[in-house]
Amino acid sequence: MTSNHPQTIPVVLCFSGLDPTGGAGIQADIETITSMGAHPAPIITALTVQDTQQCLSYQSADPLLLIQQARALLEDMPVKVIKMGMLGSREVIESIHGILLDYPEIPIVLDPVINAGSSGNLSTEDSIAAMRELLFPRTTILTPNSVEAKLLATEADTLAACAEELQDQGCEYVLVTGTHEITKDVVNTLYGNHRELEQYSWTRLPHEYHGSGCTLASAIAGLLAQGLEPLTAIHEAQEFTWQSLEHAYRIGMGQLIPNRYFWARDDEE
Repeated sequence: MTSNHPQTIPVVLCFSGLDPTGGAGIQADIETITSMGAHPAPIITALTVQDTQQCLSYQSADPLLLIQQARALLEDMPVKVIKMGMLGSREVIESIHGILLDYPEIPIVLDPVINAGSSGNLSTEDSIAAMRELLFPRTTILTPNSVEAKLLATEADTLAACAEELQDQGCEYVLVTGTHEITKDVVNTLYGNHRELEQYSWTRLPHEYHGSGCTLASAIAGLLAQGLEPLTAIHEAQEFTWQSLEHAYRIGMGQLIPNRYFWARDDEE
């Protein structure tokens, strides 16, 4: 039976790698965006061989197939936000850039995945250069951790200078996360308009987690799709991410997996 009610669930188009552990990558996007009340439309940019301890290898997707998938979705669905994670190769980035040229009005949340949360490179120098050249000028919110920020902004000597350089390359907002810094609490800093806008302090949790960056960026994308303003989406996404990590579970021998459905179960049950 066909419903006459208008579609009200916003769509987030996701470009991410497939992590077979289910902790990071496209599954993290799907779980998080669903938790934000939005609909994820997933496109896999790479296949990876990894566990909760390390990433062993990856294979980038066929750029032509990726283009066909994305254009089919964009012509069929009212995509509100595009979220990008692992992209893997210059060819994939060039393909995505060609698509973005036709949809300049759609906001972009980019998690610039360079290394796996456990260990192992997920980007090459060529793909990092392509990200800076082709994607940063279109990026609404960039979410690097402090290590990634330093790798992406090679001329900078402080994290604030990194954020300034990344904004010079075209990113509207830069949220630098502080999980890798040696501080009592985790301090995330948001930059925009070529200045520091806000700092957020979160209690540092005792473990390491597989997919925390994916969760944060996807939560921001899902909340933007729901119509929240960027600063509100960024704050609420951090709260969701922290809760997911606090409720994380160990299912392998390495990092813990964020529980992105922590909200779906009553603790008393």
